[in-house]
Amino acid sequence: MILDTGRSRIDFSEKVAVMAILNATPDSFFDKGRYFGRGVERAEEILAAGADIIDIGGVKAAAGKSLPPEEEIKRVVPLLEEVRGMTDMPISVDTFLPEVAQASLASGADIINDISGLRDPRLIEEIAADDAHVMVMHISGPPRTWRPFRSYEDIAQEVAAFLEERVESAVAGGIKREKIILDPGLDFDKDTPYSLELLRNLPELKKLALPILVAASRKDFIGESLGGLEPKYRLAGTAAAVAYAITRGANIVRVHDAAFMAEVVRMTEAMLGMGKWEKDALEEWWVPIRKSILRGPPE
Repeated sequence: MILDTGRSRIDFSEKVAVMAILNATPDSFFDKGRYFGRGVERAEEILAAGADIIDIGGVKAAAGKSLPPEEEIKRVVPLLEEVRGMTDMPISVDTFLPEVAQASLASGADIINDISGLRDPRLIEEIAADDAHVMVMHISGPPRTWRPFRSYEDIAQEVAAFLEERVESAVAGGIKREKIILDPGLDFDKDTPYSLELLRNLPELKKLALPILVAASRKDFIGESLGGLEPKYRLAGTAAAVAYAITRGANIVRVHDAAFMAEVVRMTEAMLGMGKWEKDALEEWWVPIRKSILRGPPE
């Protein structure tokens, strides 16, 4: 499985991609608008942190008052154009509005990160017309709308079935299958036990043979699992969730703390024998360093 944007290429057999969150919102649940108006500065930090994908969002995911498309575009597109000029790295835009997707793709975005599950046929049309990539998330109803948690008989199978149906709809609408990435939607219409169960059963989604995105960063299931921690205290829990998700098959992890989580990801890859830690690469990369260490410092 490969993410090839034409500008850059990520081979998921070799590495797990770190997808860094770049909020263009004044009210995001974690950073509380810390980077609102400072997006370029934050993008520079992300690029230096070793991230693989940048995810720009102009509206928080939590339930709340809707933002008109033109306002979301004003938040996202100028920042997107600045970041596009800084890197060939894949850039995604977190939106479920067709108008925002169209403006973002025209301004250099490679991926649309859609938390609505591609419910709007117009969004499928925009993504297909641009031949872009899309991240499709499991959700039980319209996004940014409050509703009580639902019950599941078998959450992994139900999420997999939902995503399989949405993939079929996307392909029927003209999106290439190889450009689709799946997101199980941790915490979206799922309480903590369900999110944890879904994470444990992530291999169920691997049967669809598409890359899997896990967005666990500082979410409520982490805070509740650790006794009610607020988002600012969920770094260690996020690190554990990220490492565990990778062992269960995640190909992309979406994170707030790019530099810290990049180290967590690279170390997890090393333990799993991925990338440069494969045998042939190990001989080429590590043996000279090991010999240098054994020789000791120069006299």
